[in-house]
Amino acid sequence: MAKNIKPYPADKKGQVVTLESIQELKEMACQVRRDVVRMLTKAASGHTGGSLGMADVFTSLYFKIMQHDPHDSGETTERDMLFLSNGHIVPVWYSVLARSGYFQLEELHSLRQINSYLQGHPASEAGLPGIRIASGSLGQGLSAAVGAALGKRMDGCSGDVFCLMGDGECQEGQIWEAAMSAAHYGLGNLVGIVDYNNLQIDGEVSEVMNVEPFAEKWSSFGWDVHQCDGNDIEDIIAVMKNVREKKDRAKPSVILAVTVMGKGVPFFEGTMPDNTNWHGKPPSPEQCEQALEILGETSFGDF
Repeated sequence: MAKNIKPYPADKKGQVVTLESIQELKEMACQVRRDVVRMLTKAASGHTGGSLGMADVFTSLYFKIMQHDPHDSGETTERDMLFLSNGHIVPVWYSVLARSGYFQLEELHSLRQINSYLQGHPASEAGLPGIRIASGSLGQGLSAAVGAALGKRMDGCSGDVFCLMGDGECQEGQIWEAAMSAAHYGLGNLVGIVDYNNLQIDGEVSEVMNVEPFAEKWSSFGWDVHQCDGNDIEDIIAVMKNVREKKDRAKPSVILAVTVMGKGVPFFEGTMPDNTNWHGKPPSPEQCEQALEILGETSFGDF
């Protein structure tokens, strides 16, 4: 945690970027992956696999799907909210927040540094724009999202609440307590998105603690269940459109986003020959250089 850090300066804003075409979104997702690789290499610490795997989902959310204003931290009736429950993949969130204008790109240099605003898991005490709660103790984020969605309804506010989770995280009992609560209260304004890559730090989710039948579990807890290719921006947007345009949203919805851990850099993807994966280790300088060559430069430029 940061020990001697002052509140983030309210006037220190980033440049707001808006994207229109699918090609622009794909290029931004590539840049986000470049940011993740460079941040983690500089920090020599952090979580590569999930951050790369969820780049397309985060890019779609912040540049196409969500109603949000990077330069206005106040809440409005139309504003969507996002909670990251699996907080260890925060590098991808930091990149997208900076790229969409919540704070300046130069902050990305400071990931996991002493007294940085960009801690290894989301921290809220310094008021970094876009971060509402500290997270990373797995299983807790959905509970916060349930409270926010219920609060929005009680206050007569529109806008959805998104909660991102990992499939390994869904081995936690608190996820299912929160899921039960969301269905009980009929929170149609709550959308869960699960990184469905079947990998966690100790191996395959199905081997460590099997969560299948996964879709059926969510359905039996009273949720509308959808699935998308979490590494296909067009599919992400299409499935999310189906969720949000449903006329009678009396149930919470969950999207099982099938992703590849480490997506975008082949030697980071999936399970390695020694049965390890890139869940919790950063690239070396040499691996960083190789990864950036594979990803290629974009028109957005590196931080």
